Amino acid sequence: MGGAKKPTAAKTDKPAGSKDSKKGKKDKGEGGPKKAEITVMVNEQQAMKIIQGAKVITVQDLARQTGVKISAANRFLKESAEKGTVKRVGGYSGHHLYQVASS
Repeated sequence: MGGAKKPTAAKTDKPAGSKDSKKGKKDKGEGGPKKAEITVMVNEQQAMKIIQGAKVITVQDLARQTGVKISAANRFLKESAEKGTVKRVGGYSGHHLYQVASS
């Protein structure tokens, strides 16, 4: 029913069976300018002020209020929990709640 379609102009210019070769392009792993590593640090004084002002805080809240990525805020809260300045008080599956540790 209907028959074969007409080949497009792009297909008629190329011989059948030939494919574009990627010889002119570089592989992703080869040379080229290297990207600079960017490290984002959370301002500890600002972060602690935010944490102390709230009953509990999540990683997402801290990231939004300090203006850093969630991964940087998460690392800060985990390191602070190890030091004992904050403690994890609840949450589940990566959505933990933190508050200032009682002295």
